[in-house]
Amino acid sequence: MKHNVGLIPALIAAFAGGLAVAGFAPYGFWPAPVLSLSVLMLLWRRARGPWAAAELGFLWGMGCFVSGISWIEISLHDFGGMPRSLAVLCILGFSALLSLFPALVGYFATRFSNRPKTRWLLAVPTLWTLSEWARSWVLTGFPWLSLGYAQTPGGPLSGFAPVLGVFGVTLATVLLSGLLTALVTARRDSHSVVPLALALLLLVGSGVGLRHVHWTRPSGPPVSVNLLQGNIAQDQKFLPEFSDLTVQRYLNLLNSSSGHLIVMPESAFPVMRQQLPESTAETLERFGYEHDADILVGMFSEPERGQFFNSVFSFGHSPSQTYQKVHLVPFGEFIPLEGLLKPLMRAVLSIPIDSQQRGSVDQPPMRVAGLQVAVDICYEDAFGEEVIRALPRATVLANVTNDAWFGDSIGPEQHLQMAQTRALETGRSMLRATNTGVTAIIDPYGQILARAPRGQIFNLAGQVQGYEGSTPFVVLGNYGILALCLLALTLSIPLSRYP
Repeated sequence: MKHNVGLIPALIAAFAGGLAVAGFAPYGFWPAPVLSLSVLMLLWRRARGPWAAAELGFLWGMGCFVSGISWIEISLHDFGGMPRSLAVLCILGFSALLSLFPALVGYFATRFSNRPKTRWLLAVPTLWTLSEWARSWVLTGFPWLSLGYAQTPGGPLSGFAPVLGVFGVTLATVLLSGLLTALVTARRDSHSVVPLALALLLLVGSGVGLRHVHWTRPSGPPVSVNLLQGNIAQDQKFLPEFSDLTVQRYLNLLNSSSGHLIVMPESAFPVMRQQLPESTAETLERFGYEHDADILVGMFSEPERGQFFNSVFSFGHSPSQTYQKVHLVPFGEFIPLEGLLKPLMRAVLSIPIDSQQRGSVDQPPMRVAGLQVAVDICYEDAFGEEVIRALPRATVLANVTNDAWFGDSIGPEQHLQMAQTRALETGRSMLRATNTGVTAIIDPYGQILARAPRGQIFNLAGQVQGYEGSTPFVVLGNYGILALCLLALTLSIPLSRYP
C-alpha cells in the first residue's frame, strides 16, 4: 500500500517526536511538546490520505518513545541479564506498540483536515487526549510521557491539573498546538487571525489563572519528617550476603532521624516481613515509642506460602498498619499468561519475585504521626485516578519506590515529575522516599521543597503539611475530561457532514 510519505516528512516527524522529550524532566522546556505537535499537525494537514497521516503519527511516536524511554534497557540488560541486542529489540517493539496511539490519531485527524478549522481544532486535541487516556489502561497501562506532565510544575497550562487531571492538561496542550498551527496557516486557509489569537490568549490565561486557585486548605500543624535514601546498588540489593548490611544501613539512618514520620523506600529491607528478625522489629518499635514517631518500611511479605505482596508496614507509636501494592508491573512483578510465557521470560530475564499478588483496591490511608497518609508503591503514582481512591480522607500522599532499576538515566527524573503532578492534581503534599533517588518533599502545587542528591546515602529532613478538601479532579476523576471530550466530539463529528 502506497502511503505517499516522503523521506523528508518522515524524518521531520521522527525528529519532532524526539523534540517533545525535551519538555519532560529533567530538561523541563515545556514549550517543546507544543512546538513538536505543531510540526506534526502541519505534516498531517499536508498528508495525502489517512494512512499517510497514520504513518507520520507512528514515526512521531517512535521518535518520542525511543528517545524518552530508552532507559528501560538498563533494567532489562544491566540488572535483568537480558542480552543487549534483545533488550534493544524489546524497546523498539514496545515503542512501536505505543506509537500506534498517535498513529490512530493521525488516521482519524485527516477526516477533519478539510473541514472548517473550528471542528478540526475540536477533534484533534480530543482524539489525542482519548488516545493517551486509553494508553493509561490498555494492557494494564503505560501513561509515561503523556503530554500533560511536561507542564508540571511551571508550565502555564499546569493550572488545569487540579480541575481535569493530567489528561486535561494534555487536552489544553494539544489545543494550544492546534491554535499555533491554525495561526501559521491562517493566510493560506483565508481565516482571520484575531479569533485564533484571542482563543490562544484565553487558553493560556485560564491555565495561568487556575494556578492561583487554592483548592485545598491546611489541616493540623506541620509534621517533621525524615525520608531515608539508602543508595543500595541494584545488583547487590537482593543478594543474601548484602541483606544484613542493607538493614543496618537503614537502621543507622533511622538513628540519625528526629522526625515524627520516617519513611523508607520500596523493599528497603530485602527480606520477607515474616523473616524479619524479631530484634529488628523491636528496634523499630522501640525507636518509635521513644521518639514519638512512626516509621514506614517497604518490605515484601509472604502471608501464605507462595503468595507474595509488595508492601509497606508501619512501626512505632501508632497501631501497626499495612499497605499492599495494587497496580503491578507486567513482566516485572507478574507475568501475563503465566503458564505460557513464564518459562520463556525466565530464560531471558532475571527479575526477583515475578509472581506477586495484588492488594485490595479499597485500602484506607495509614493513620500515622497525626496524618492520614495515602501510600502508593513504585509506579502506582503514574495513575492519578488510582491515587485519588484514598481521597479526600488522606491528608498527605507518600510514594515509596526503587528507581535504581534505571540507573543514572532520565527515568527517575520523569518519575519524580509524575509524582509532582499527583500532588498538583490532589492539592496534597507528596513524600517520596527512594532507594537511589529521587527522594523529595513536594508541596500541593507540585513544587519541590527539598530533594536528596541522587546516588548518595542521604537522610532528607523537612516538614510536611497535611491538607483537607477536594480539588475538582478528586471529585470527578477522569470522568470530567472524558465528558468534555465526548462533548467536543459531539460538536465536531456530526457537524462535519455539512460543507
